[in-house]
Amino acid sequence: MNKRYTGALYGVLLLALIFAPHAGAYPVLLMKLMCFALFAASFNLLLGYTGLLSFGHAAFFGAAAYVTGHVVKVWGLTPELGLLAGVLIGGVLGWVFGMLAIRRQGIYFAMITLALAQMVYFFALQARFTGGEDGLQGVPRGSLFGALELGSDTTMYYLTLTIVVAALALIWRIVNSPFGQVLKGIKENEPRAISLGYDVARFKLLAFVLSAALAGLAGSLKTLILGFATLTDVHWSTSGSVVLMTLVGGLGMFSGPLVGAAVIVALENKLGELGATLASVFQVEWFRSLGESVTIVTGLIFVLCVLAFRRGVMGELESLLRRVIQRGASTTGNSTQAKP
Repeated sequence: MNKRYTGALYGVLLLALIFAPHAGAYPVLLMKLMCFALFAASFNLLLGYTGLLSFGHAAFFGAAAYVTGHVVKVWGLTPELGLLAGVLIGGVLGWVFGMLAIRRQGIYFAMITLALAQMVYFFALQARFTGGEDGLQGVPRGSLFGALELGSDTTMYYLTLTIVVAALALIWRIVNSPFGQVLKGIKENEPRAISLGYDVARFKLLAFVLSAALAGLAGSLKTLILGFATLTDVHWSTSGSVVLMTLVGGLGMFSGPLVGAAVIVALENKLGELGATLASVFQVEWFRSLGESVTIVTGLIFVLCVLAFRRGVMGELESLLRRVIQRGASTTGNSTQAKP
């Protein structure tokens, strides 16, 4: 798609998010959506642009969520230090995971990351500071730099929007930098990148650490917004959800994970309400249990996307718009040539 149209669409989306709380939108749901959009975008940096399929991204997301909650609640530090601690633990874990897995490829790489993430999960289950099965509850938002109180959902919303937009801009810069071009080259043809003299393992490791740190930022924000961190944050199903978000939205596209995250989060939050509405309309009680079957519904959506939208929602939409623009341009050209 033309960069001018793309920039205009992102500008409209940003304006919509700025005015959304004043239009009656629920700020907490929007903040949760933005956190998972950042989480999916960080994963897309690894899979979509570098070609590394990680099944352990929940480890970075969840570990940062726990660390931020502990730093803010138990140590009593300010939220910016909690966010910084979450990003740091995400990056450190990413470096450890990368050093152990980066020289493997394909399913071996994916299985190593899954095994390491399960170790983090069992640590979170057994460790005292995480609260075990009860999780870490009652995390206060505190005040930013000791001055800006974050207790208001509106204030927290605009802080979250600022951080997420800055993080997405960083990902955009990484992808469109010479470093990002090398990552794309590694994904497309790794032997050729090696033959050109690039230290492929080093580039992969750096991409892994960046992706993990950004996933940690998403997890830290989620804890501050919702006030808790639980075992779900480090569970393998969360790693599966972020894969699903990326594939549904469009792999290797900047906007793909954002759309995929919106679809999955909206389903998880609105499926119960939809089931209650259908039950009242059709007088069928089975619909009331629809909210409990969210994994089945998301699985069906994934199957449909794989069969009908192989490039994801945004990939197919971009392809359609490109065909429409090309057809319009060819029609204009033909009409111009037909004039005497």
